[in-house]
Amino acid sequence: MASRVTPITQARSFATRREPRSGRIAVLLLLPVMILLIIGLGALLSASSVLAIREGYTDNLYYFKRQLLFAGIGVLCLIIGARIPFTWYRRAAVPILVIALIGLVATLAIGDVRGGAQRWIVLGPVTIQASEFAKFAAIVVLAMMLARKETYLDTFGHVLVPVAAVLALIGLPLMMQPDFGTTALIAATALTILFASSARFHHVIGVSLAGAAFGGLLAVAAPYRLERVTSFFSSNPDVLGDGYHAHQSLVALGTGGWFGVGLGASRARWSFLPNAHSDFIFAIIGEETGLAGSLAVIALFMVLAAVGTAIALRSGDQFGRLLAIGIVAWLTFQALVNIGGVVRVLPITGVPLPFVSAGGSAMMANLFAVGVLINIARLSSKSTSDPGERTKP
Repeated sequence: MASRVTPITQARSFATRREPRSGRIAVLLLLPVMILLIIGLGALLSASSVLAIREGYTDNLYYFKRQLLFAGIGVLCLIIGARIPFTWYRRAAVPILVIALIGLVATLAIGDVRGGAQRWIVLGPVTIQASEFAKFAAIVVLAMMLARKETYLDTFGHVLVPVAAVLALIGLPLMMQPDFGTTALIAATALTILFASSARFHHVIGVSLAGAAFGGLLAVAAPYRLERVTSFFSSNPDVLGDGYHAHQSLVALGTGGWFGVGLGASRARWSFLPNAHSDFIFAIIGEETGLAGSLAVIALFMVLAAVGTAIALRSGDQFGRLLAIGIVAWLTFQALVNIGGVVRVLPITGVPLPFVSAGGSAMMANLFAVGVLINIARLSSKSTSDPGERTKP
C-alpha cells in the first residue's frame, strides 16, 4: 500500500534534514523552561507573601519556600524523565493508566474538598493532585494505541474507539470531582495527538466536532459552569459576583501599563485578586512587569512549543512522535487556557500556568514531561545519526 504524503510527513522530512544535535535542541528546550521557572518563583514571592500572613503563617515566605522545594523536586523529576528511554512507556502504558485511575478514584474516596471541588489527597504535609499525573497517562496510552493501530486508522472505528475509551476512563472521575478544565484540556490534547497520527483528516474532523458538541453540553450542564459561561459572554458581567475574578485580573493587568509598577509592588495581591499565587499569577506578572513582561512570558511558551514540535517531527519512532506531540499540546494548551482566562478571552477554568503557578503536583508533572521530551530528542538523534541502527532486528 502506497504511503500518503501529508503535511505532517512533509514537516518531518524538513525537520530531519535540518537535524540539530540532541544536546543543542535540549538546551533550546530547557532555556525557556528554566526562565519560566525563575519568573514563576519571583512572581510567587510577591503574590503569596500577603496570603501567607492572612492565613496565619508566621513566615510570610511560606509559599515561596514551599514552591522552591517543589521546583527542586521537579528538576529531579526532569532528570529522571530524561534518563528513562521513552520506548519504556509504550510497554508500561496500561500500568501507568491503571495507576492514574487509582489516583483519581482515591481522590473521590478520600480527597479533601476545597471550594466545592474534591481534587486533592492530603497525606500529612503533602498534598497530591492526581489529575496532574492523569494528563501524562492519557497521552502515553493514546500514543501507544494510535501507534499500534497505525495501519488500521483508515477506518473510522479504529480512530474513534481509542480516543473515546481513554477520555471516558479518565474524564468520568475528573468530572465527578468536578474538574471540567482538566477534562477539556485532556480532550484537546487527545485530538491533537489524533491529528498527528495516520488517521484520515475527515475522520479527525468528525471526532473533533463530536467532542466539541459533547464538551459544550458538559460546559452548561452544571449551574456553576453555566454561570461562568454566561458571565464570560455577558457584555455587562457582575463584577461583584461571577465576574469578580476576571474583573480584578483585568484591573491588575491594566494597572501594569507598558512596563509595570515594579517588582514586589503589586496591589492586586493585597486580597483584591483571589488565587493570585496560583490560577491568576499571570495577572501579577502583568501588573509588576507590564505588557513587556507579559509578552515575554507568552514568547517563552511559544519557543517551548516550537522546540517541542521540532523534537516530535524529528522522531523516527511513531510512538515517540505522538508522545512528544501530546506533551507539547498539553503544556501549550494549558498555558493558553490559563492566560486566556486571565485576560478574559476565554472562560476561567482553574488550570494553573505551567512552571509558573504555585502547586507541587503540577510542577513535578510538567518538569517530568519536559524530561521525556529531552529523552525523545536524544534517542531520536542517536537513531537518525546511525541509519544502520534502525535496520537491526
